Amino acid sequence: MIKIMTIVGARPQFIKAAAVSRELRKHFTEILVDTGQHYDYKMAGIFFEELDIPQPEYQLGVGSGTHGFQTGAMLQVLEQVMLQEQPEAILVYGDTNSTLAGALAASKLNIPLFHIESGLRSFNRRMPEEVNRILTDQVSDLLFAPTKTAVENLYREGIIEHVYAHGDVMYDAVLYYLRKAEEQFSLEAFEVEQKQYILATLHRAENTDDTMRLEAIVHSLVQLDQIVLMPIHPRTKKMLQQLGMFEFLQQAPNIRIIEPVSYLEMLLLEQHAYAIITDSGGVQKEAYFAGVPCFTLRNETEWVETVELGWNRLVNPQQESLKEAIYHFVIPVKRPMIYGEGDASKRMVEQMRQWFKQERGMERERVVMYG
Repeated sequence: MIKIMTIVGARPQFIKAAAVSRELRKHFTEILVDTGQHYDYKMAGIFFEELDIPQPEYQLGVGSGTHGFQTGAMLQVLEQVMLQEQPEAILVYGDTNSTLAGALAASKLNIPLFHIESGLRSFNRRMPEEVNRILTDQVSDLLFAPTKTAVENLYREGIIEHVYAHGDVMYDAVLYYLRKAEEQFSLEAFEVEQKQYILATLHRAENTDDTMRLEAIVHSLVQLDQIVLMPIHPRTKKMLQQLGMFEFLQQAPNIRIIEPVSYLEMLLLEQHAYAIITDSGGVQKEAYFAGVPCFTLRNETEWVETVELGWNRLVNPQQESLKEAIYHFVIPVKRPMIYGEGDASKRMVEQMRQWFKQERGMERERVVMYG
């Protein structure tokens, strides 16, 4: 069977891989590589158990570091793994440093590259993720765009061939795992009631590493009238502690800081929240899937459709009141399913099969013509 190497390293990629791998392994041999970009057990290892993903053949354990150090370290090790395994294609997801390292290694070794979640753009190149997306798309051989907007972004950059809009694999995952979440977990464990709490997640460097912005976010959260349930990201906790604000947040009567939760727990909490506050791209979409208003602590988003349809609102806590934004929000009448029918993984894998058939046919032609 054709061998495809899948590279993952961060929480959202585990979730996407869970959906795609179920289909991929029906037709291909998959070599799963975990770069270790997220090395905390709750943030990484537990997903392989909870989501029934086979254990990776390679766990690189790169860990954290500056963007340059982390990407360089992964690039070096991934190249060696690719040379050893000799895959016929590399599959990467999203926009992390693991994605870019995998794309660069594949490109240098002339291995075909497939990119799931192509074409997303925030149009803010100060974000490392934006640079990762653009560079990965430029060297990809198959580009799977989750939305029509993503396809249009690629077209504007001159990327027209081998671009496919088969839907979003995150929607596949939510449909598959939400039932398990409801069966295995309950709101009682978190001491909250349905639609009586706000779920908040915070992890992006643009928020955690900017002292004034982080302080503004903290003060916005403590002003809210409802319970704010906040699974704390390790980096966010570290920055809050350095600013001396972690204890202040803990002592606020409406704030409940909890340890990072598993994906299934997160789905449950998203599904039953009154509102969601986040800077995560994946959570923005999951809020949309759940029909829960989302308030994104960023100046721009890759998921522009959620904003255009009125379910997601960008909020700058330094310039406007998060409290007013939430409590004056009007829920839209419609929520069209713009991310596909829940079969994106199956359609993408079929597209890969067709690609290999075409490529092998062209190779035979070249052998006949030039052999």
